[in-house]
Amino acid sequence: MVDETKKEIPESVSRRKFIRNTGYVVGGVVVGGAVGSLLPFGNKTKEIKNNETSPTKSENFNQALMHFTQEQFNIVQAATERIFPEDENGPGAKALGVAFFIDHQLAGDWGFNSRDYMQAPFYKGEKVQGYQGRLKRREIFDIALQEMQNHSMEKYKKKFTDLSGDEQDAVLKDFEGDKVNITTISPSGFFNILRSSTLEGVYSDPLYGGNMNMAGWKMKNYPGNQMAYSDIIEKGYKKIAPQSLRDHLAH
Repeated sequence: MVDETKKEIPESVSRRKFIRNTGYVVGGVVVGGAVGSLLPFGNKTKEIKNNETSPTKSENFNQALMHFTQEQFNIVQAATERIFPEDENGPGAKALGVAFFIDHQLAGDWGFNSRDYMQAPFYKGEKVQGYQGRLKRREIFDIALQEMQNHSMEKYKKKFTDLSGDEQDAVLKDFEGDKVNITTISPSGFFNILRSSTLEGVYSDPLYGGNMNMAGWKMKNYPGNQMAYSDIIEKGYKKIAPQSLRDHLAH
């Protein structure tokens, strides 16, 4: 009778590899495709060796969707590029990752209006009073992006992302001017949120998903998050390379 407790790991799986791969097991549940990498099947050993020797591309986890569907993301990316387009001064919203910034914000406290008072009764306030209503920002975006698609189809018989730049501008201007008939949200209110969050994504710290490569700051010669200015404060104005919050995480 074989003692199951004394079975050894197959020689083709090194002890280090086995220990490393078992790190994928969280609370007894194997995550993703980790099972296939724990034990070899057929020529799997050769495939594992090839993968080990091949260079791996570093992941940019800021470029991962947390709220938007792919279609919603494409609409936001196109719309924000019209609001902050690329020109001779530098990159536009698309290259700066603004759509990822907005997506991540909607997946967090901002999207859930966690710091806002959201209890009824609701009254229409003055413009300076801001939004009054029960819908969360993530819900406003979901509704508005679908209405942008509907308005594009109604006006041009094409999806928003298939429109020319001028046509996309016309759709956005219709929202800005409250020329779209929507009962659930304010078209101009959504446009204002979209515009302000676009600018926030352009100039926010890259840690939050936008302002990729700090290019938004570089266009403004903004130094970003410097630890100190003691070495240059008495030397007058000096242009310095910007730094992100991420640059200080190792300190």
